[in-house]
Amino acid sequence: MSSRHLLRSIAMQSLYEWDFRHKKVDLQKILVRNLNNFAGEIVEKNNLAQNIVNGVKDNLSQIDLIIQKAAPSWPLEKMNILDRNILRIGIYELAFEKDDPTPPKAVINEAIELAKTFSGDNSGKFVNGILGTIYQEIKNIRTKE
Repeated sequence: MSSRHLLRSIAMQSLYEWDFRHKKVDLQKILVRNLNNFAGEIVEKNNLAQNIVNGVKDNLSQIDLIIQKAAPSWPLEKMNILDRNILRIGIYELAFEKDDPTPPKAVINEAIELAKTFSGDNSGKFVNGILGTIYQEIKNIRTKE
């Protein structure tokens, strides 16, 4: 497993716990605990998990609006909690990450892999469909600018 994939997995697990506990716990404490337990020395070299978690939290309302628009048949509160947080990470990386952007196809592929590894049987297809739609919209907007 690459270090960037591991850090995305840790970010996803941290966001999952925070979301599962109705955002009533300290997300930074969750992230630090998970990084210490699972990432070891990688954290010193790469702050990807921290950037993702902070970015998702700081842009959560906008990210959730994007999800709702792209998946109107799936209300956020009814969506699988893992899928919801994988989508949040993907959308953050596609639309909001400016300092260390990852190529869009890599972002989508990483999200699909997280969904296949941690979520249900159809989650990879679900995440791919939604992120693919969102990416096309972002690409169309940027083309017009």
